[in-house]
Amino acid sequence: MIRIGHGFDVHRFADCAERELVIAGVAIPHDRSLVAHSDGDVAIHALCDALLGAAGLGDIGRHFPDTSAEFAGIDSRLLLRRVVVELKARAWRVGNVDLTIVAQRPKMAPHIDTMRARLAADLEVMPEAVNVKATTTERLGYTGREEGIATHAVALIESIA
Repeated sequence: MIRIGHGFDVHRFADCAERELVIAGVAIPHDRSLVAHSDGDVAIHALCDALLGAAGLGDIGRHFPDTSAEFAGIDSRLLLRRVVVELKARAWRVGNVDLTIVAQRPKMAPHIDTMRARLAADLEVMPEAVNVKATTTERLGYTGREEGIATHAVALIESIA
């Protein structure tokens, strides 16, 4: 049996670089960071939602609420690994994932191979099972005005039972 899930997340930019800008587990040099309770990794948050949705397990906020001090400033890769543990406990494994990062800047292309490798390691899959791409909105909307970054994610999970 297979299932698919979709995830979406968006975070707005802070006025300055209050901390590192981390996208898909990679620190990216930029003059601003994202506002969030955790590390603000918008790509991993969307991916967690896609995986949890595919398994019928709700969303990231249900598992890792932004009202909990436990998750304040947490590395989102830890959250992703916990989601993988939850999937395994229910006899699911990741088949493949596809992410689209929507940002006017910074440019994501120089970081995509590293993103894929880190996500693949956390998901316990081959890098070929992880696709990451980026696009702009041609300066339209909140991402085009550089007010924030958004990510769409799709995930396929397979039964291991």
